[in-house]
Amino acid sequence: MKKRRIFSLILAILLVLGTTACSTTAQGKVKSVNVKKRIIRISHAQSETHPEHIGLLAFKQYIENRLGNKYDVEIFPNAILGPAQQTIELTQTGAIDFVVASTANLGSFAKVYEIFSMPYLFDSTDAYKATMEDTPYMSKIYQSTDSSGLRVLTWYNAGTRNFYAKKPIKTLADLKGMKIRVQQDPVSVSMVKAFGAAAAPMSFGEVYTAIQQGVIDGAENNELALTNNKHGEVAKYFSYDMHQMMPDMLIGNLNFLKHLSPEEQKIFQEAAAESTKVELAEWDKQVAAAKKTAQQKMHVTFINVNVKQFQKKVLPLQKEMLTENPNIVDFYQHIQKIDQEYSKAG
Repeated sequence: MKKRRIFSLILAILLVLGTTACSTTAQGKVKSVNVKKRIIRISHAQSETHPEHIGLLAFKQYIENRLGNKYDVEIFPNAILGPAQQTIELTQTGAIDFVVASTANLGSFAKVYEIFSMPYLFDSTDAYKATMEDTPYMSKIYQSTDSSGLRVLTWYNAGTRNFYAKKPIKTLADLKGMKIRVQQDPVSVSMVKAFGAAAAPMSFGEVYTAIQQGVIDGAENNELALTNNKHGEVAKYFSYDMHQMMPDMLIGNLNFLKHLSPEEQKIFQEAAAESTKVELAEWDKQVAAAKKTAQQKMHVTFINVNVKQFQKKVLPLQKEMLTENPNIVDFYQHIQKIDQEYSKAG
């Protein structure tokens, strides 16, 4: 009931903001005026320095440079408008126009997105990027949420997910008996259990205190979590097991996108592509900087592990996912071909 009231309040505020604005008269009095430009609202959960926010600034600039007489783009970072699942629902209703969310949040809208939770889906980061940049194929995936009133425009790199903890994780044996925070999705829980550890699903904001107080022994994420979220202060070992590569997606309200003119649709799609280009470059830059900071200032040790022993442990989980979700089989086979191409090239 409380969630519904909050949702309604946000919706009401956004609708009011969409129809009025404030201006100042010559006498210094504030009056309400009609807004002629269409305000486009984008929500995401990251900070203003995060690669995704910087990518969205490129999206904003591209649109306003070409369609600035019709549209103003407003970006709401830091989950100001609510958590991912809630803002996806706001995008469905048209209260906001775009949201950036993980593929883990899209599984309830189109089952094909569950594939990104599969551990070791990609054999390398090159195969991962090649898959995501296969525009003709990915367009089919992006359209899979149309029945829910949503359309994905592009993807953003969220890196590889790895284990970090209070003690070194060099082999599978080191994980035995450890309690590891995972995302709140069944596949991540099953994966950690297959590795011999206990899975502790919890919100990301609770991780620092949970490690600090010994509630959990570690977590799994990318390098930016060490510095941006200060997890490197409490977890001094980061192991490159590279168990998942899960992109974030720029999701739009389908009704809004369909009512754009063909020329505008083209500009929005070009803006999305430009935002990805900027985000990818910024991601690589920030990860390198985060690793350097974690090593030199937080004294975090980075460990390269034998990935194959981890891969073998989750083969039954991969088969189980393919059996239980026929929607992912074609995409899985497509990725397998790309994996093989890059394996031969390597």
